[in-house]
Amino acid sequence: MEIAADIDALGLLCPLPVLRLRKVLAQHLPGAVVRLTATDAASWIDVPHFCAQAGHDLISAEVRDGLRIYLVRRGPDRPEPVA
Repeated sequence: MEIAADIDALGLLCPLPVLRLRKVLAQHLPGAVVRLTATDAASWIDVPHFCAQAGHDLISAEVRDGLRIYLVRRGPDRPEPVA
């Protein structure tokens, strides 16, 4: 699997890891895979929630040597909601 971007969110607290993930995903085409590495324990809840809400695919989430490592596939573009 090709990783389109690596995000280093070490030492950043909520909500910064998810905000960085959102920004990087927006720079790539649907289907691109991004790896996020974070130390914030809250990211364990925040990243899956963000992916579900934004339509991205959380491929994997693991804790390795105190690091939380996520692989996220960018979802399809969504039309803007009509007010």
